[in-house]
Formats: sequence, C-alpha cells, structure tokens
Amino acid sequence: MRNIMTYVKQNKWKFFATLVLVGGLFFAFNTFNTANSETSEIRHRKLLSTIGRLLESEHYSPRLIDDKFSKEVFDAYLKTLDPEKNILLQSDIDSLKVFATSIDDEIHGAAIQFEPAATALYERRAKEIKPIFESIIDKPFDFTTDDSLMVDTDKMNYAANKTERVKRWNDAIKYKVLDRYVSLLEDREKHAKAKAVADTSKIKDTAKDNFIVKTDMELEADARATIKKNYIKRFSLLEKTFDKEKRFESFLNTITSLMDPHTDYFAPVEKRSFTEQMSGTFYGIGAQLTQDDNGVKIASVQPGGAAWKSGLIVVNDVIVKIAQGAEEPVDVTGYETTEAVKLIRGDLGTEVRLTVRKPDGTTKVVVLIREKIVLDEGFARSAVIQNGNEKIGYILLPDFYADFEREDGARCSKDIAKEVEKLKAEKVKGIIIDVRYNGGGSLYEVVQMAGLFIDKGPIVQIRSKEGRSQILSDETPGILYDGPLVVMVNEFSASASEIFAGAIQDYKRGLIVGSTSSYGKGTVQRNVAFGKPLDAMGIQTEYGAVKLTFQKFYRVTGSSTQRKGVVPDVVFPDDYEFLKYREKDNPSALPWDEMERAKFSPWTSSNEIATIAAKANIKIKNDTATIRFKKNLQWVSTQVDKSVTLELNKYRQYKKEIQNVIQQNENILKLKTPMTVSALKADYEKFYNNPDKTKQDRYQAWLKMVAKDIQVNESSKLLTAFAKPNLIAKKG
Repeated sequence: MRNIMTYVKQNKWKFFATLVLVGGLFFAFNTFNTANSETSEIRHRKLLSTIGRLLESEHYSPRLIDDKFSKEVFDAYLKTLDPEKNILLQSDIDSLKVFATSIDDEIHGAAIQFEPAATALYERRAKEIKPIFESIIDKPFDFTTDDSLMVDTDKMNYAANKTERVKRWNDAIKYKVLDRYVSLLEDREKHAKAKAVADTSKIKDTAKDNFIVKTDMELEADARATIKKNYIKRFSLLEKTFDKEKRFESFLNTITSLMDPHTDYFAPVEKRSFTEQMSGTFYGIGAQLTQDDNGVKIASVQPGGAAWKSGLIVVNDVIVKIAQGAEEPVDVTGYETTEAVKLIRGDLGTEVRLTVRKPDGTTKVVVLIREKIVLDEGFARSAVIQNGNEKIGYILLPDFYADFEREDGARCSKDIAKEVEKLKAEKVKGIIIDVRYNGGGSLYEVVQMAGLFIDKGPIVQIRSKEGRSQILSDETPGILYDGPLVVMVNEFSASASEIFAGAIQDYKRGLIVGSTSSYGKGTVQRNVAFGKPLDAMGIQTEYGAVKLTFQKFYRVTGSSTQRKGVVPDVVFPDDYEFLKYREKDNPSALPWDEMERAKFSPWTSSNEIATIAAKANIKIKNDTATIRFKKNLQWVSTQVDKSVTLELNKYRQYKKEIQNVIQQNENILKLKTPMTVSALKADYEKFYNNPDKTKQDRYQAWLKMVAKDIQVNESSKLLTAFAKPNLIAKKG
C-alpha cells in the first residue's frame, strides 16, 4: 500500500470520507502506549479514563459525566449482568449502592471499585444457580395449577431472598418446559389424525409408522430433558466466554451506550471482526462452520483454501481446540460458532492449530496457515424477475461495504455498477435495489452509489459538534442508469441505507417502498483505536477501539433521518411494524433536528413517480387482507409484555390464538404463485457450475427465496407501471 501521507495529500476529500462511517468502520489511531507487564487493574483504569476523556471531548453531544450519569451506569450495568433478575438478590444491589454515585469519579481516573465489586457478587451468585436449576428440572411439573410468569423484567424488582429467587427459576423453567411439552402434545395429535387418514385410505406412510406414541408423563419427561440440555449448554458457554475481561468490556459498553446507542467499545478481537465484516475480507482457513449437539463442526471446505489444501480437514470434523501457533490451545467445547470463528481468523500468513475430532472418534492436530478469504456472498448480487412480458432487475445489497485497507478491496459502489451493467445487458425494464435489513456502512460508498442514478449533485450533508457543515456530492457528471427505479427499505434499513433511500426520494429519482419508516439512525461514527497495532494492517490493536459518534448527517432537504428515518412513498405491510426496534425506541438516542437545504435539481419525471405511488397507496389502504394484517399485528404486539399462564389448558388456548393470528398473517404475506426468478447470464457459472458445491446450493436457494417474496413481487409490479426507460450509460 502507498505511504499513507502521500495518499492523504493526493486524495484529501476521499481520505476524509473514509474516516467517517455510518454504521461501520473506517480508520483508527493510537491514543496511548503501555507496557506489556502492567496488571489488568492498571490497564482497566487507564482504558476507562481514556474512554471517559474521549467521550467528554469528542462525542457529538456529550452528556455530563456526573452523579446522575453514574446512577444510570449503575442500573444499566447491573441489568447487563443480570437481565432476567434471577441471579442477584436485592440485598446484593443494596450492598453495591455505595458505589452508585462514584462511578463518574472512576471514569475520571479514580480507582475502579464498582465493577470489580459487582463482578465478585455476580460470580458468587452465578455459582449458586446451576444447583438450583438441576433441583428444579429433575422433577416433573404440575401444569394444573393456575400460576403465571411475568415476562417483562423491567416491571420486576430483584428477588428479595433466595427463596424468591428459586421461585423465579421454577416459574421460568416451568414455562420453558410447558411450551416444549405443548409442542410435543401437538405433534402426537397431528400424528393420530394423519394415521387415521392413512388407515382409512390404506396408504402406507413409513414416517408415520415409525412415530413413537408416548404417554403424557413420557412427553413431559422428554420436554424437561430438552430444556435441561439447552440450559446446561448455556451455563457452559457463560462459564467459558463471559469471563472477567468480557464483563469489563460490558461495563465499558454500558458507559458508551449511555452517550448514544451507536458509541461502542470493541475489544481487540471484536474490532478485527468488525473490520472484517465491513471489508468483506478476512484471513482464515477457508471452511464454513456449523453447530450441533456434538459441538462446532466443519460444514463445508472451500476449494483452494488452506483447509482444502491440507487434505486433513473434512466435513463433519468437530473442532475441539483452537491455538494461535504454538500458544496454549483454547478448548472451544460449548462455544457458539461465531466465537470459534473469531479464534480461527487472524493475520495473513499466521499459524492456527486446530484439534479436531474425526467422525471415527480419533483426534488430530492440524496446522494451517491463514490465507485471504473474500466473503463474496455478503456482496451485492442480482437476479432477473420475469413479470409477464417484462424483465425486472433485482439487486440485493446486504451492506454498504468498503475495504479501504487494500488497493483491490471490495467496494459496494463498484459492485452495484457492475450489477447494473449486467442487468442492462439483460434488457430489464426497471431495477429494484433491496436495502432491507441493511444496517449501513461506508459514507463514501453511499455517495458514489447514489451518483450512479443521478447526475452530479449533493447526496448528503454532514454537521460536526462545533456546527461546521459540509456537503458530500457526486462530482462525476452523467448517469449510469436512468430507467425506472425502486428502493426497498424496512425498519432495519439504517444509516447509509437511509442516505441512499433519502437521496433517491429527495431527487424524485425513484420509488421508495417498505415499512412505515426506516430505522432512523442519522449519526456518523469513527473508530478511535487504543494502543499499538497487533497485526500488519493495524486492524487489530492492543486495547481495541471506540466507535465514536462525532457527526450527524442530513438529507439534501436539510431534514435529519435521526429518529424519524425515511418514510417510503409506498408503504407495504410489515411483520415488525409494532415492535420497538427503531432508533426512536432507544432512550439514549440523539434528537431529531434539521439544517439548511442544499441546492439540488429534482428528477424531471417526478410526476410519474407521484402518480404511481398515489395509486399504489390507495390500493393498499383499501385492501381487506392488509387491514386484517395490521389488526393482527397490533393484537400480537399487545401480548408481548403480558404475564403468561402456566396452566396447561389455558396456555394451549393462548398458544393456539397466537398461532392462528401468525398463520393468518403468513398467509396474507405468502405469494400464492412464486415468481419466475433466474440468475443473470453473466452469473450462470457461479449459480450452477460453482466449484464450491455448498456455495452453489446457497445461491440457488437464494433465487427460490426471492421468488417467494411478496414485497419484491409488488415492487416489480410498480416498475411495470413506469414509462419505457432510456437505459443510458454516461457514467463510469
């Protein structure tokens, strides 16, 4: 890579853009250096005070770190330690209240006392839980008593004593067992009905014949056995992964999240993982992992990768231990797949040693050298939808990814341009760009991507904490694609997704369709790294990094997306509409505001867009199925915080009501006849002759999933209402 200072001088604006991130990663710098011999207490104190200074001096809207803030940290951290309020006792909370107003002093450099004291209490109480659980789970439950369980823990106090804590565990486990027991009863009833039909028709069904009919008592025992296995696994994972360092990381994140929801602390390994997610590139062994009762397993081996070339790793190998070179191996029994993956990945050319248990029961240590792996399945991809006589292009963009660390790194704007060119070659009438569930990414990339669909002009405005504003514009004249365009969003479309959708809407360049609003994240983050680099690229650093909110962004109209999000032109029914997932539902979210309007010229065919949107909304508003769908969603949302009955017959009735409503909504959203969706001619080999068979299967499964998506179907119909496009190509 070129010398960084040379790069800055030659690309000042681009360099600035890479520093800012809307939902992702960009650049980090050292803030302090320390000796390797320091104790964890000294390191924690230094890290806490450094983060405190950073928050107070650099955060976009810093809160005063005082006694009030301290009390909020106190409550929030205890909730993090014990979210279900079934580990700590009220007496434990009372004993810790001596620290409730001194945490701000610790953040400002005083000796750290609260977190170690809370951790010590947590460790002692956590050891008491497993015996409590085992004493409960090994005895049959009585489901005839009219008990209930409070689901909303925010409405509960901590247990007054150990007896009350046992009662809470008993009710919680009873609920889990009851739910499983009812499912087993339903399976038995379905089998009985199916068998009766088979007996009447005299049609032999081997699967039904092999079904073992059990008594109520046996089914209750099976339900308890399943729940016991799940909880034992959960206990094991907590013991192995939620250690002293993880708890301190949670403490730091409690503090940062009270500034705003998107200011986070990343430990070194977490920082590397985040960078990999943003860039779509990592260094590993070239194997997909999965998990079952035996542990973390090899699901597939990528042809040409390190695991494949070794000839020693095969599908169904169970990973028992992972070591970094000659270091002491980590036993990953009971680990989640994501945690094991973090240990397997690392720096290019470094050694990782896997202890694997073979299908025949033997174990073997396999030494592998990490190689570059590109997560192309996380990149933009496209398909062609046949809608009557018209072809519609569909592009899925999971993230606004950008790999600025490498000269040949993946960039979503370049990939989208390639997909558009391929779709134009297919002679599509219009294009759908799907950014549902896209949580954001690179600010620079979203500006470049929006520029593919409009002539040069402003895309987004940025304002700093000092009030300085800047307009980021597409500087390249011309348009890559000027045909009909639909952008799909939902309540999980955030940051860069909202910038893109907002720009397309403000320029009246295309239709925005989706839920009543997008997520509502209008803040910009940057990574501030602590300590010296631990790898060649500086991606993993000695003390991790803080992803810091330091700017807000605004649409070209001057309106912020913060809390409000982007309101689509056409609103579709949505499963998550009444659940509180958006930015506005987080108490620490920054407020909405606005700034001056930028100068820009809307698209010339805006009247056509308005007409199509108006007709679509009238149709949706008067659709009886949609009206029923919304009423069902409202009812389900009211059930979330209610107490749940633990009496068998009442619970069965309650569960049946829930299932019926959910089934109604699934039927409403179910596409009766799947669309005809095919891979592009240019991508045929990837979808049908891929050397990685498992990847090929996943690509084909994706096509089938798109074909059944009712919102994609409705979006494609909207595109057929547009006038004939020009499909010009002036930019590139």
